[in-house]
Amino acid sequence: MAAGSNLGDRIDYLRQAARHLAELSEQPLEKSSIWESEAVGPAEFPFLNSVAILHTTLEPRDLLKELKALEQTAGREPDPKRWGPRVLDLDIITYDDRVINEKDLVIPHPEYHQRSFVLLPIRDLRPDWRDPVSHWSLTDLIREAPEIEIEKTDLIW
Repeated sequence: MAAGSNLGDRIDYLRQAARHLAELSEQPLEKSSIWESEAVGPAEFPFLNSVAILHTTLEPRDLLKELKALEQTAGREPDPKRWGPRVLDLDIITYDDRVINEKDLVIPHPEYHQRSFVLLPIRDLRPDWRDPVSHWSLTDLIREAPEIEIEKTDLIW
């Protein structure tokens, strides 16, 4: 799953998310480095982004409900502007090798392959991972993603 924040105390929001995600995980939570990237779309402030791997017994829809509840607890508005600023953004990128295409739940995430701020953190944790639909490698996905300003930070979440 991917986590991002570009409003307020960005690192604190990511740390809050990590604590909650660790409670949902049956094994220790794996967290990538934190990357700072320019905002995509109308958001003005740079994002802190990361990914986490959790091992949960929750089904994807139940996990999504937990993530959305955590976003709201952090202060995210229920219906923010697409690509707008947000205190916390949590997305399921992939769930094992499942492919789900429903009205309000699409896995793998439909736009992740265009987001270096998701792909680079995934590479931190699973450099050999492949997309379960296209079977593209991370190297190929990163090469094809639109270029943005992004750099790895020393921050820990």
